[in-house]
Amino acid sequence: MSNDKGLQDAHVKIGTKQTMKVVELGLAEEVYVAQDADPRLISKIVALCNKHAVKVTYVDTMRNLGKACGIEVGAAMAAILKK
Repeated sequence: MSNDKGLQDAHVKIGTKQTMKVVELGLAEEVYVAQDADPRLISKIVALCNKHAVKVTYVDTMRNLGKACGIEVGAAMAAILKK
C-alpha cells in the first residue's frame, strides 16, 4: 500500500462489522479489503459498496491491512469515513 501512514491518520473503522455498518449508514468514503479474507465477506462488502457507490481498494493480505491501520493483528477490511 502506498499510503500506509494515511490509514493511521484518517478516521478509520476497522473490522467487518464496523466497516459494513458505516457503509450501510452512508458514512464511508473508501473501503480497503484484504484479498486473503474470507471470500464470502469480500463478496458481501463489495456488493454493499457497489450499492452505496463507495470505492473499494484491495490490499494483498490481512496482515498488511492491519499494519497499515496501526494495529498488531490482521484486518479483513477497513473503512475511511467521510469528512
